[in-house]
Amino acid sequence: MSEDRQQYDVLIIGGGPIGLACGLEAKAAGLNYAILEKGPLVNSLYNYPSNMTFFSTSERLEIGGVPFVSNNPKPTRAEALEYYRRIAMSNQLNIKLFEEVQDVQRQEGVYRVRTSKGSYDAVHVIVATGFYDIPNKLNIEGEDLPKVRHYYKDPHFYAGQKVIVVGANNSAVDAALETFRKGAEVTMVIRGPEIGKRVKYWVKPDIENRIKDGEVKAYFNSTLREIRETEADILMPDGLITVKNDFVLSMTGYQPNFDFLRKIGIQLSDDEKLYPAYVPESMESNMPNLYLAGVVCGGMDTHIWFIENSREHASIIIGKILEKQAAA
Repeated sequence: MSEDRQQYDVLIIGGGPIGLACGLEAKAAGLNYAILEKGPLVNSLYNYPSNMTFFSTSERLEIGGVPFVSNNPKPTRAEALEYYRRIAMSNQLNIKLFEEVQDVQRQEGVYRVRTSKGSYDAVHVIVATGFYDIPNKLNIEGEDLPKVRHYYKDPHFYAGQKVIVVGANNSAVDAALETFRKGAEVTMVIRGPEIGKRVKYWVKPDIENRIKDGEVKAYFNSTLREIRETEADILMPDGLITVKNDFVLSMTGYQPNFDFLRKIGIQLSDDEKLYPAYVPESMESNMPNLYLAGVVCGGMDTHIWFIENSREHASIIIGKILEKQAAA
């Protein structure tokens, strides 16, 4: 291995909750490790809406056996950020923030990882990059206008504005309700016949009642067809209508960075799900000593894996690495 490269037993790509869990397991096992995160600590959670409340209870978001105490049964984004920050800092995890991984190449049995700030060698690599990086596009005329947002942060910005919200699941419903309550005129465009079945149970009746009362306008079985500076076209079952509009919140979901996965050699299924190849018993991908952890394992099915059911990936992977070391 090159003498001018930092060398590790394990490099973890992604500093979200599952990446942190992998770091905790690696540290406890005495492995030489580093976590590489392209943004701030738990970048995806940081980019969640400011007022977001988790569906899960706090104990199901715990990692490393560290209790997560929140003021309410369902913790908020702010509480989660504080919890994971405290874990990272109190455990002095080796995290390199604002350092994006650009390439991973296997040479002579070692992975050479190039980032925006340096280069590293590692025997093992764990990819825990989540799915919040790339929004699912509508692929319609006008989607690139500045008024169109694929990420929603705070409702105050939309006070007094005419807002179209595209989607019917949690992110769309939260955006619709919050902007409505800050004085926006909200129109929802929903491809199916009803509000999504996975919407948080304490929120679903609220949005259904707002729609029933006409406080939030909803077009079901409809799609947004074109966006212009001051209006937008909606295709409904009985024809096309044009509505006045100031902003479009396209809350149609997100996907893993499949181009990056392909680039580093991960095989993806040849159907629309794009499932990455890995062995569930070890989380090892088709690339030797390269593991997948967390939501990225689900391909386009981003609703399969969550913090609560993928945090165990950390112990599975580190256990496999220790097993390999013992056999070497």
